Amino acid sequence: MSSLETIHVDGVWRAAASGAQREVLDPADATVLATVSEGGVADTDAAVAAARRAFDNGAGPWPRTPVAERAALLRRVAGLLERDREEIALIESRDTGKTLEEGRVDVDCVRDAFRYFADLVVAEGPGRVVDAGSDTVHSVVVHEPVGVCALITPWNYPLLQASWKIAPALAAGNTFVVKPSEVTPLSTVHLVRLLAEAGLPDGVANLVTGGGDPVGARLAEHPHVDLVSFTGGLASGTKVMTAAAPTVKKVALELGGKNPNVVFADACESDEDFDTAVDQALNAAFIHSGQVCSAGSRLIIEESVRDRFVSELARRAERIRLGRGTEKGVECGPLVSAQQLAKTEAYVTHALAEGAALRCGGRRPEPSDVRPETGYFYAPTVLDLCHGEMKVVREETFGPILTVETFHTEDEAVALANDTEYGLAGAVWTKDAGRARRVAGRLRHGTVWINDFHPYLPQAEWGGFGKSGIGRELGPSGLAEYREAKHVYQNLEPKPVRWFAG
Repeated sequence: MSSLETIHVDGVWRAAASGAQREVLDPADATVLATVSEGGVADTDAAVAAARRAFDNGAGPWPRTPVAERAALLRRVAGLLERDREEIALIESRDTGKTLEEGRVDVDCVRDAFRYFADLVVAEGPGRVVDAGSDTVHSVVVHEPVGVCALITPWNYPLLQASWKIAPALAAGNTFVVKPSEVTPLSTVHLVRLLAEAGLPDGVANLVTGGGDPVGARLAEHPHVDLVSFTGGLASGTKVMTAAAPTVKKVALELGGKNPNVVFADACESDEDFDTAVDQALNAAFIHSGQVCSAGSRLIIEESVRDRFVSELARRAERIRLGRGTEKGVECGPLVSAQQLAKTEAYVTHALAEGAALRCGGRRPEPSDVRPETGYFYAPTVLDLCHGEMKVVREETFGPILTVETFHTEDEAVALANDTEYGLAGAVWTKDAGRARRVAGRLRHGTVWINDFHPYLPQAEWGGFGKSGIGRELGPSGLAEYREAKHVYQNLEPKPVRWFAG
C-alpha cells in the first residue's frame, strides 16, 4: 500500500479518484507527519456501493456468517492489536499529540472492546420467546443487522472511537464505511489493515479518508446507508442529523459534554483525601490537554475549601510538563491543531473579559518551557470566580481550561452541575455515602462517577443526556444500536379464520 493509498474499497487500497491529497501535521512541531488521500463524493459512493454489495449478496455474506465465526474474527483482531501495540501507540501519539503512554492505554482499550463484543454475541440466545397465550403459536423476537453503517469518528480518540463503532457493527453482522477525522486518520488506516489481515471478507470494511464535507456529509445523506453513527461536535452532529432525516435512517450521536466535577468539603478532610481530590481534578481536566469529551472542565467546589483547593490545584497545574508526547517525562502534549489552539486562546480571553480570575496558565508556554519549541502548546489554565452565564462555562472548550464555581448547599451543587445543555458525564466527591447516592441520582448525566473520574467499562453503556447526543455506545445497548428487532410469529396449526362469509 502506498502512503497515498489510504482509501479502502471492496478490499483494495487506492488513491482518491480525484488524485487529491492532504498533509497530516505533527501537532508537536507543525511539520508534515504523513500525506493521505483526500477522498470525495465519488470515493464515498464507491465505498457505500461496496458495503451494500457485501451486505446484500457478497460471496459468503457477512450478515449470514455464523455468530461464532464473527466472534472469532473479532478475537483475531484483538490479538493483532496486541502484536502491533507499540507501533499503533506511536502512530496515535504522533498524530494526536497525546503521550505515548496514553496511546498504549488506547490500544489496550480498543483490544478490550473487540473482545467484549465477541463475548457478548456468543453468549446470546437464539431470540426472546414471547408468550402468545396459545400452545399452537411459537412467537420469538430476533435481532438482525441494520445493514450498511456509516461510521464517522473524531480527532481526539480516533482509534478508540472507531473501535466503539466497528466492533459492535461487525459483531452484529453489518458492513460499514468508516470516515476518520481528516486531522488524525492514521491509526484508523492501520486498524482497517488489521481487519483485512484477520480475514474479514472484501467489502465488509471500507474506509474513506477526507473532510467532513464532502465525505461525512455524503455518508449522512446517502440513500443506501442504513445507519450513521457520529462522534464529534454539536454543530456537526446537528448537520448529520438533518442530512439523515430525508432517508429516515437510524442515527446515533455522541456530541461531547460540559462535565461537572463536584467536590464537597468532607472529601478534603484529611491530607490524604485532599491530595487525592486535587490530583483527580487535575486528571479530570488536563488529560490529553483537555481534549476529551468527558473532561471534567467544570470544578464545582464547596465554598469553605475553595481557596485552599484552588491554590494547590493551580500550583500543581503550573508544574505539568509539556512537550512531545513520545518524549520521556512529558505529562501533557500539544493541542491537535492551530485551529484548536486559537479556539482555546479565544475562550480564555473572553473569560477574563467576563470577570474570571486567572490562577495559572492563560498563555502559550515560554520556548524554554517546552520541547520542541514550536507546535500547538498551551499552558494548563485554571479560571476562578466563574459563573454559569460565562461562555467558557457553557460551551465545550476542548482545551486545557478548568473553570471554578462554588456552592454552599447540596441542592445548590446539584443545580450548578445540571445547569448545562449537555449531559455526558459528571462526578461527585464526598465521604458521605448517603449524599453520594443522592447526588449521583439527581445528576442528569449519562455517566456519574463517585470519588473517581474518567474510568469506563466496555460492558457499561456510554452516552449522554440532552445535547450530548442520542443512543449509546458500549454495553448491550451499544450492540443494539447496530441491530433491528424482528418479531417472528408462527402459527403451528393454521385454520380458516371465517371472518368473511365468502
